[in-house]
Amino acid sequence: MMEARMDVYKLLPGAFKAMMGLQTFVNESGLDKTLGELIKIRASQINGCAFCLNMHTKEARQMGETEQRIYGLSAWQEAPYYTDKERAALALTEAVTLVSESRVPDEVYKAAQAVFSEQEIATIVMAIVVINSWNRIAITSRTQPQG
Repeated sequence: MMEARMDVYKLLPGAFKAMMGLQTFVNESGLDKTLGELIKIRASQINGCAFCLNMHTKEARQMGETEQRIYGLSAWQEAPYYTDKERAALALTEAVTLVSESRVPDEVYKAAQAVFSEQEIATIVMAIVVINSWNRIAITSRTQPQG
């Protein structure tokens, strides 16, 4: 098992407070909570963040998300049990998370526009940005999964 490197949250409490401010904004934005958890899980799968995967799969289950849909996220394109909105949000999650490779293709953005308002897309992008930030902090500091 890898050991934690540092506790960024104790070293930079102001940065943690700022990150929590953005997370709170997203949480209170009206974004569907289940969709928010799917975004967090998918980005964390791509980034390989054990801490965030542990946290967000537990939270998704507590919200009533099924094991099937949680386990199927890495193959959501082939799985029949995601809605058009979820598919658009997951495609956007992948494109933004892999921005250096994907540049967020027009077709991904247009698919999101077909099912979400501009305000909703902006909120989803912020949700993707914040989980990617948490992933990078947890992975770099080797924050250990809880429980």
